[in-house]
This record gives sequence, structure tokens and C-alpha cells, in this order.
Amino acid sequence: MPRYALKIEYHGGPFAGWQRQTGQPSVQAAVEAALAKLEPGLSSIAAAGRTDAGVHATGQVAHADLSRDWDPFRLSEALNHHLRPAPVAILAAARVSDDFHARFTAIERRYLFRMIVRRAPVTHDAGLVWQVRGPLDTQAMRAGAAHLVGCHDFTTFRAALCQAKSPVKTLDEITIETRDIPHGREVRFHLRARSFLHNQVRSIVGTLERVGAGGWHPDQVRDALEARDRARCGPVSPPQGLYLTGVGYPEDPFA
Repeated sequence: MPRYALKIEYHGGPFAGWQRQTGQPSVQAAVEAALAKLEPGLSSIAAAGRTDAGVHATGQVAHADLSRDWDPFRLSEALNHHLRPAPVAILAAARVSDDFHARFTAIERRYLFRMIVRRAPVTHDAGLVWQVRGPLDTQAMRAGAAHLVGCHDFTTFRAALCQAKSPVKTLDEITIETRDIPHGREVRFHLRARSFLHNQVRSIVGTLERVGAGGWHPDQVRDALEARDRARCGPVSPPQGLYLTGVGYPEDPFA
């Protein structure tokens, strides 16, 4: 059976997350339902990352085994037709080798977290950002984030129910950038690693927000990390500001 990789974009607001769940809408179920319109009896698909409820994606990758050869462009067009009106889009499809796996072949995941700092309510970006009303010191947040780059035991920054075998991960990058918006600022956190623990990104961003707000000294991030204690983590940020923006592979299937 030919295998296809799919690059997927979605608004996570209406969904209980990527993973199929009984009685709740999921992105996986939406894509599988669209595929079933083309090939009844399709088995389940696998994704590079299982995003939580409310989390978005601009570069999720999944793979599916189909019974017939499809032109990749026609496959993406047909799927987008059957996905309407769900806020899910197939950005690209590509034929891949039988040993390609969206999750296990991946060598990198990239996430973006968007935060809006202003007093006035968010209108156009409602449901797409975390709004913080008080001022933030981005230099202090960068100093705190520097303690997290590299290979560490991230027990403090993972969900209590995380199923990963080890809390040790290598965080390759945390970049914090800002830009002015009408009567405020947008702060963007870019994080890159081979893989992440459950709630790791949201735990990190929520903790760094405390640093920016002046509630934590930047060195307290290091202390929390070294404590290896979930109770030492700062607040977990809400999901609506988080985006899975890309997945890296030894060879880009969509090149």
C-alpha cells in the first residue's frame, strides 16, 4: 500500500486535541473522516505530535497508507474538499517510502507561542494568543530561558501524567522576539528540540511569563529546573497561544 505524508494546518479551538477521542471532536478524526470519503475502510493515521485541546498547528505532519496511487496534489485537493467546513487544511501531500513514519522518523519539532501584552481586549487574534495585561521584561525572560537550553532533566516542566520514559530532553533553542502592535506588544517564543515532554512548552512559557512580570528572578528558573520537582514549576500557560509550526526529517518529504 502506498504511503503518503500530509502537512496539516489547523485551528485547535474546536477540537479536544489531535488524538482521536470517543465522543469528542479531534483533528485526527476529522482527517480520517475525509480520507474515508476517498478510501472507505482506511486504517488510522499517525502524526508527528499529539497536540492538546486548543493548540494549533501550521506544520503538523501525519502519514497514511492508501490502497491506490494518488497524485499528491489531487489527494490534497480532495481532502480539503471533504474537510470543509472544519478549520483543518492539508497544505501538501507527498508520496513517501514505506519505512517513513511521521513520528518516529522525525528529528526535530518546532513550536511557536504567541503572547499579546496590552490592556485592551484582543479582537482579531482572539483564541489564537495568550493575552497578558501587565508589562513584561523580555530581557529578564531571555535570561531565564538561557538556563533551559541544552540537555537537562525537565521533570519540573512536564505534566504529572506525561508518559515519556525519560524526563531528559535536549532543548536546542528558545528564542524570544517582540514586535509592536496597536497599543501593545506581541511576544513570540520559538522553541526547537528533537522531541518535547507533555506540557513542556506551556510550562516553560508560563514560568518565563512570571519572570517577565517580575514575580521570579531569572535565576529561579535554573533553581526550578535543578529541583526536578513539578511543584516548583510556574503556572502552565493556556493552550491557545501554542502552535506546532514544523517537523524536521532527514529528508524533507515535501521538498
